[in-house]
Amino acid sequence: MTAALTYRDAVPEDADALVALIESAYRGDASRSGWTTEADILQGQRTDPDGVLAVVKDPDSRLLTVERDGTIVACCQLEHRDTAAYFGMFAVSPALQGAGLGKQIIAEAERRAREIWDVREMHMTVISVRDELIAWYERRGYRRTGEMSPFPYGDERFGIPQRPDLQFELLVKPLG
Repeated sequence: MTAALTYRDAVPEDADALVALIESAYRGDASRSGWTTEADILQGQRTDPDGVLAVVKDPDSRLLTVERDGTIVACCQLEHRDTAAYFGMFAVSPALQGAGLGKQIIAEAERRAREIWDVREMHMTVISVRDELIAWYERRGYRRTGEMSPFPYGDERFGIPQRPDLQFELLVKPLG
């Protein structure tokens, strides 16, 4: 039997472990063992300790940390924005991807956003060329809005783009 997941808000002492998890899920060769890799479209870092600590310390945000047997295996950011919550920084350990954890975690994140902030919608932005990832979110009830925002080219805090056509698309889900 697989151990249950436990959820808690991140604390500053989690920053290094969370950076390692997020980087492993999105960047470099380690990320290729999972399906969420961005290694072919972005190199460099996905986040850093300062970025993680900014979320942890922001009174309008939570960095939901997911553990199994005392080990951090996933995380996601929730940020209160008026009548909506923003969902971001979602990472599941590449070794555990494809086993249904993501579905459980996003459902828990949506439940917490409704409970904590009484929001009506969850928003997220996804790099528009990530068709497989967008399709996964659509199966979870998110819809594409067609609303695009530019990728921060030239700001290496977000990675080093490997193609010129990157932009973010807003996805939205009503929370009932």
